[in-house]
Amino acid sequence: MTDHPDRPDERGDSLLAGAHSRRSFLKGMGLAAGATAVLPAAVAAQPDERPAAPEIPGVRVLGRAARPITLRVNGQERTVTVEPRTSLLDALRGPLDLTGAKEVCDRGTCGCCTVLLDGKAVVACLMLAMDAVGHEIVTIEGVADDPRYAKLIDAYCENDAAQCGYCIPGFVMSSAALLAKTPNPSPEQVKAGLAGNLCRCGTYTKIFDAVAAAAAKGGVA
Repeated sequence: MTDHPDRPDERGDSLLAGAHSRRSFLKGMGLAAGATAVLPAAVAAQPDERPAAPEIPGVRVLGRAARPITLRVNGQERTVTVEPRTSLLDALRGPLDLTGAKEVCDRGTCGCCTVLLDGKAVVACLMLAMDAVGHEIVTIEGVADDPRYAKLIDAYCENDAAQCGYCIPGFVMSSAALLAKTPNPSPEQVKAGLAGNLCRCGTYTKIFDAVAAAAAKGGVA
């Protein structure tokens, strides 16, 4: 086959077309990258036109921003900055550094994060920190420093109620709430009062004995 001088070099044209396509592609990519860099700034400059949340009677709309709140914990006023979604447990264990309330299930089923709220046993993982404002909060640290609970803590030690001990702070808090309400509980009442607390080591019998011993000594006084 002979070459035709007046016929364009098909291979050369193909290479030239390929080079042109690559240049176009790279140029287009550069423009796209520039547009991507400019887009967030342009979006940020635009006002938030999303509709406001509808007002619901009796419901507070707090928004998303963190804000300072004051909690009364173990007899002291403590100010912390939290988001509206922050649980009481996270506020206690985080900024307040009160780690006696344990974070285990985070679903309100194990009782390891039990604290006293106005004297009632509650699981701190299911309560928002903002909802605890204006209430009296007592943690295991507060119970340990309060002479009124000395008989209860001594009873737990004397009856060897703890094995690994991880769940014991929650049990002590529930026991304190029980004895404050029912100074001389029956065995059935003890079991019912501690039903929200779980022990992986299975030392329930000794825990029940400790509560009964504390009640016999005068309970919480």
